[in-house]
Amino acid sequence: MAFSSMADIEKYMSEHNCHFYEAILHEEARDSLTDEQSIFDKMTSMYRVMKAADSNYDEKLKSHSGLSGGNGAKMQKYADDFSVEQKKGALCGEFGSHVMATAIKMAESNACMKRIVASPTAGSCGVVPAVLINYENFYEKTDDISDNGGKRTEKRMTEALLVAAGIGNVIAQRASISGAAGGCQAEIGTSSAMAAGALAYLRGGDEYISDAAALALKNMLGLACDPVAGLVEVPCVKRNASGAMNALCAADMALAGIKSFISADEVFDAMREIGELMSRELKETGKGGLAVTPTACRLKL
Repeated sequence: MAFSSMADIEKYMSEHNCHFYEAILHEEARDSLTDEQSIFDKMTSMYRVMKAADSNYDEKLKSHSGLSGGNGAKMQKYADDFSVEQKKGALCGEFGSHVMATAIKMAESNACMKRIVASPTAGSCGVVPAVLINYENFYEKTDDISDNGGKRTEKRMTEALLVAAGIGNVIAQRASISGAAGGCQAEIGTSSAMAAGALAYLRGGDEYISDAAALALKNMLGLACDPVAGLVEVPCVKRNASGAMNALCAADMALAGIKSFISADEVFDAMREIGELMSRELKETGKGGLAVTPTACRLKL
């Protein structure tokens, strides 16, 4: 897309009196010479794949390394046991615990070579789905017959996914979404910003998107990409849960009226600069950070 900044998107929205997701849709259609409905339908199908990946999670599967598998089921059981009355279950609450469960399940499915949606990367595939799927389950589900068999709800979730895509595209243009180029801040950080912006749109509207994305990414700046044994498993899987929860925190702050002192575009630029300054040992080489701890070095695969 031609948008290289959040400011460009906001200007387009103002000039064309449209929503954030509509700006992304219009520009993508123009840039790809594709009709808008086809693009919207493709995004809907991607959201359905995310939901299928969550529902098809298999707790019995283990990755080839044996480092991943089963933790998603543990987190899901913990989430399902939540009870306000009995003061039992997750400190992060019912919604938050389900978000963490989905994030871990999705990331484990990636490690086990099951079907996922890179959002924006395979290593960060759990963050956006965890937030959107559970938001739909907790806040968008309705028995209203006017919902037309869930189509209105699905449309809303696709709009949110377009918002997330727009944010991710701007970050990719201004900085990077590659752990090898910018560290894990570029992967989990970007996915967290995407999820926060999407959630802010669903919960409050267009005016909260940029602040939510900026607040989320600021919390992830400097995050190293230090995969143990060079595999996208440790610490990557659990970082998906952290990135998803960070998105909730950022969205809530934005929705409360808290502004990011640094604009989203400047936060994205700062991430690029930090990535350039970061040692190559901390950028997916497996030669620094957690990857060279005694425990990691003792690992034999």
